[in-house]
Amino acid sequence: MEFTAGGRFEVRMTRADVGKRVSVRQLTGGGPGTEKFTDTVGVLTSWDNGVLLITRRTGESVRIPEAAVVAGKVVPAAPARRRGPAATFEELTRVCARAWQPVESEPLGQWRLRASSGFTRRANSVLPLGDPGVPLDEALARVRRWYGERGLPPYVQTATGAEGTQEQLCAELEKRDWWPEVTAELRVGALARLGDQEGPGESAVSRVRLDRSCDPPWLQRYQRSGVPGPHVLHVLSSGPSVWFASVPGETGVPAAIGRCVVDGRWAGFMAVEVDPAHRRQGLATAVMTALARRALEEGASAAWLQVESDNDAARALYEGMGFAVHHRYHHFRSS
Repeated sequence: MEFTAGGRFEVRMTRADVGKRVSVRQLTGGGPGTEKFTDTVGVLTSWDNGVLLITRRTGESVRIPEAAVVAGKVVPAAPARRRGPAATFEELTRVCARAWQPVESEPLGQWRLRASSGFTRRANSVLPLGDPGVPLDEALARVRRWYGERGLPPYVQTATGAEGTQEQLCAELEKRDWWPEVTAELRVGALARLGDQEGPGESAVSRVRLDRSCDPPWLQRYQRSGVPGPHVLHVLSSGPSVWFASVPGETGVPAAIGRCVVDGRWAGFMAVEVDPAHRRQGLATAVMTALARRALEEGASAAWLQVESDNDAARALYEGMGFAVHHRYHHFRSS
């Protein structure tokens, strides 16, 4: 990236550019002979007291002393995606929220407080789309109180890395000692590609059973459910059109499972798990293929899923299926 004009480094941005995507070059090093240039690209989320705060696409916050900045400028928004279906951040966020509907919810301005006795952060966190209607400090105090009354830790779900995401809210939360406990990727892909499984894998697809509800054996395979109660069944069964997949196992517990929520043009895939004794047999792909075919029959054309950023095996699997990162989301928890 070019920072120079006539061979000179220039800082072509000001505090008025807070909220814009920037590229900043800083000089780092401990002394003569050790200096080097480091470039940072992200959203300029604050410029106060001689320090620039830049939030990268991954959600990472980078603090740069103003005195170390040797060049910087506003840069265009990230280029449009070339893979997968087009979608806005807000559209995808609302679709994902409908796939994990909480037992209890309450509005706070345009925010939505969600609780489900602690089962999955997605159904036990604030969804802050828009203005809470009160100053941020007051909103966060209400959040702490609301979750405290239910014996739950307060979480705020935010997103970074796409047009219209919430880098500035992330920075404001960090200033108030809220920190991201978990980061995950929201990936999107073409649904037809998932349904086109052919050849040797087709025999595994034929073993997949699809149901409208999940039975006790399915829940035994689902590692995240803990002790299943009404709140777990409520969240898992919620959504416009929900399907559960399972591959029978020898002990009565499925060898593999999955869940799909069809919502208009979107099909969301989640809870894909395989018995460790049956891994590397193509069962995860078979489950997703069977669910994709059902979703295609219902008129869906695009697919989404969520995967934690440190789950390298799952990320590699989904990358091979054509899923690309649309944005990242984070669950901030009050310290």
